[in-house]
This record gives sequence, C-alpha cells and structure tokens, in this order.
Amino acid sequence: MRGVLWLFQEIYEAVQGDVRGEKESLTDELSQLYMRLETGQITEGQFDEQEKTLLDRLDELEAEAKEAGPDEEGSDEDEPNADGEGEPDDGPRGGEGGEGKGP
Repeated sequence: MRGVLWLFQEIYEAVQGDVRGEKESLTDELSQLYMRLETGQITEGQFDEQEKTLLDRLDELEAEAKEAGPDEEGSDEDEPNADGEGEPDDGPRGGEGGEGKGP
C-alpha cells in the first residue's frame, strides 16, 4: 500500500513540476511579447491576439490547479525557499553566520 501511495505522490509532484514549468514559460513569453511591442517588432493588434492566447492558457492552468487541490498554491511559495533560491528568510543559514561566532 505504501508503494502505491509513494507512486501517486511521485506522479503528482512530477505533474506539478510540469505545470510550474509551463507557467514560467508562459510568463517568459509574455515578457518577450511586451518587449517586442515596445521595440516596434509587432503591432498592437498582434500583441493583443498573442497576449490573449497566453493569458487564457495561464487562466486554464490556474483553474486546473484549483481543481487539483487547495495546497497547490501554497506549494509554489514554499518550494523556492526549500531549494535555497528563495528569499533570505531561510532561518538556519542566516543564523549560522552571525550568531554562531559569539564569545
């Protein structure tokens, strides 16, 4: 039974990683799209059409995440800190440098 639960957890985490990766990719595409508009590489009409497509897909991903479970949004915020790429509020690292060198 534990093996099956572990397998489902692994599949779930892989899917969530894929969703996060797709969200990041879409966000990057939006940034590039804005740059192309700002530099005159595309017209406002082209921008509007492409932006709508990207935003619609982001909305779909958000809706899927809400259907998947309530802990979905919280995992996005927690994972960067767990990976060491988050904000400097990672307690143990911040405390080692200053407090550990006392008299």
